[in-house]
Amino acid sequence: MSAKQQKHVKKEKVYIYGKHALSEALLNTPQAIRKVFLSPSQKDTHLLELIAKAKIPLAPLKENGESRVGKDAVHQGVIGVLDTTSLLTPFNDFIKTIDTKKSPALVILGEVQDPHNVGAIIRSAAAFGISGILIPEHNQVGITGTVVKTSAGMAFRIPLISIGNVNNAVRTLKDIGFWVYGLEMNGKNPLTEERFSEPSLFIMGNEASGIRKKTLELCDVSLSIKMHPRCESLNVAASAAVVFYAWSTQHVDVL
Repeated sequence: MSAKQQKHVKKEKVYIYGKHALSEALLNTPQAIRKVFLSPSQKDTHLLELIAKAKIPLAPLKENGESRVGKDAVHQGVIGVLDTTSLLTPFNDFIKTIDTKKSPALVILGEVQDPHNVGAIIRSAAAFGISGILIPEHNQVGITGTVVKTSAGMAFRIPLISIGNVNNAVRTLKDIGFWVYGLEMNGKNPLTEERFSEPSLFIMGNEASGIRKKTLELCDVSLSIKMHPRCESLNVAASAAVVFYAWSTQHVDVL
């Protein structure tokens, strides 16, 4: 990342909204919250205690809410300013913490564009014991308020790792023993027949075009999900949940 890019990233922040999302952030990553806007009618004692404990600056929320979260956002009178750089761990720092002897599983988001899909994938990954989610800096939805909301707060509980180039990250993980799985509608290996005996890296591709060709060439296995003929495919978030569950059934120690 260039110095110019680093300067831009340091200034990046988003707004999260709703009592549950903000409570999860304050419980798990309070350092990521820079400021909280509260409606005068918001009297949630637990939330107020968490804000006070974390010493987060407060400001009154205008009657119509904070415009930056969108007109349709159900903010419940609570909006927090989130510094995403405090949520994302640099890839080079993260790989130093990986214990491949425990056969962990990681996920790379390969140009997933819908923030609802990203949030749902994060939630499923947390539910089924995935050790981290790798998020590219380019051509990929980042951590937005919608992502956090859809993740039901799991964005604050599971490691989120920033990567530059997807293929470089894949090669690095292959070098330390990860077996790479690309999920494809016409994948050669049925998910139900796969044995995840090695550290696993799952690549979830773009909603419309799937996994990039060069990335797919790096995969050791192309996985497919068998389904009833009346349904052609699942969306990327639903597919991810199925794959993560299948992996978790073979690694009961993570549940």
